[in-house]
Amino acid sequence: MSTVEYQDRASSIGWQREAAEQLVAGRGVIVAEFFDAGCSRRLSWTERPQAAALLSELADPKLRLDAMVVGEYERAFSGDQFSEMAPLLQRLGIQVWLPEAAGPVEPGSLEHQVLMRLLGAQSQREVLRSRHRVLAAMRAQACEQGRFMGGRPPYGYRLVDGGPHPNRVHAGWGRWLRRLGADPVTAAHVRWIFARRLEGWSMAGIARALNERGVPCPSHVDPDRNRHRSGEAWTLGTVAAILGNPRYTGRQVWNRQRTDRDSAGPGGRREGVVRRWNPVQEWVISERSLHPALVSDEDFLAAQTIRAARPTRAVQPGPGEHVGQAGRSRSRVLHRSPGGTPGAGFAFLGDAAGCPQSSR
Repeated sequence: MSTVEYQDRASSIGWQREAAEQLVAGRGVIVAEFFDAGCSRRLSWTERPQAAALLSELADPKLRLDAMVVGEYERAFSGDQFSEMAPLLQRLGIQVWLPEAAGPVEPGSLEHQVLMRLLGAQSQREVLRSRHRVLAAMRAQACEQGRFMGGRPPYGYRLVDGGPHPNRVHAGWGRWLRRLGADPVTAAHVRWIFARRLEGWSMAGIARALNERGVPCPSHVDPDRNRHRSGEAWTLGTVAAILGNPRYTGRQVWNRQRTDRDSAGPGGRREGVVRRWNPVQEWVISERSLHPALVSDEDFLAAQTIRAARPTRAVQPGPGEHVGQAGRSRSRVLHRSPGGTPGAGFAFLGDAAGCPQSSR
């Protein structure tokens, strides 16, 4: 069971145990149970606590286990994991029983070899297909509905009720949507930051002024969601992140970042999970404002074009770029799409930052 927050442990164990018992009924007895919770099947068996414990017991000659029974192929294996495990299990004299094989898998059977490859490909296809559907739905919800897609509220906002869930079934369960609302304390600081930037202040100067005024920084205000940060003071990077966030215009923004899961290497071991920023052309911005704006469209766009004073070195900006923060970094300019009316949307470097079919 990989998604512990969305599944009931007892129910998941129950149906898998029932499938395993039906498979071996009259031919054997289940004497031990191993159940990993919160572990992706993409992990190798040695990286799953309970799976690793099972391998250890299978290799123990004192226990004299004959076979292992799996309630469903996808609960134990993904991709080529079965073919990688098969030689080890053969050496230990352990059979693998699967419902899909209607009993023990026969290593020498061509039919079973083809079946295992098919099940491995199918398990990967299931993941890719589900991922594509979820991402496509999230893109449409963010663009067309301006739906809050989760995550930490930006500094200056807090989560408030957004009305009953549009899905009748979910609404019947009493579920409500969540949306962003202006925070009564921190929203004023965001407006102050944009006002100072439009007056020509440098980002470093804004950060210094906030610290001198004793304004708590974002990670200090919300330590539970920022445990990876110190919460000690405002930094230039914090100010830059606020000034470059289009969500302060009242529009919902999604897909600014992505999660890269490195492919399994030899033995199924992965390097880790990494968060990376997407190019601005891939950001999805809602067609209209859905939550209170802390800065107008015009002021937000103007803030993106202001250069920091006295760059320390000459930097030749590329097309659609401007030099900022004393020449130390580059950032793309956010342009208003043709029409220029409030709610007309934005375009990044001439590309529509919203629905692909949009003609704004």
